[in-house]
Amino acid sequence: MKRRFNFRQVLAGLILTTLPLFSQAQTEPIGYVKTVTGEAWVTNAGQRVRAQRGTPILLGSQLRTQAGASLGVSFKDNTMMSFGPDTELTVDEYLYEPADEQLKLSTRLLRGTLNYIAGVIAKLKPDAVSVRTPMGVIGVRGTQFVIKVEDAQ
Repeated sequence: MKRRFNFRQVLAGLILTTLPLFSQAQTEPIGYVKTVTGEAWVTNAGQRVRAQRGTPILLGSQLRTQAGASLGVSFKDNTMMSFGPDTELTVDEYLYEPADEQLKLSTRLLRGTLNYIAGVIAKLKPDAVSVRTPMGVIGVRGTQFVIKVEDAQ
């Protein structure tokens, strides 16, 4: 008897076997809030929580500070980011597996101020780090920079 290849069954099987990997990757912290003054928020998978020391940062996290607030975050590779008042940043990509040379950090700064201090990713693979803004992309080639994005009016 000849067996027919069913693409849909194979695709469904692949999705079901890899789904736990994706959900695990989404819930594993890539960093943590280290300092907070004033009112700041971390949104993970649609759940918004008030930022406090120890709040986990996940892939896709959106970080926001209110007027008069500041926030400090440390990532697994020792990258440090400090945010000033009225800031909004999203962590789009984060991959830190130095033994396999898998390194990537990509963020979007929509508004506000960011003080960036490079960690291991930028030191081992500088071209793997970028900060997108409404006006362009910053490629990290040094160890520290400060950027301010103002609301377009």
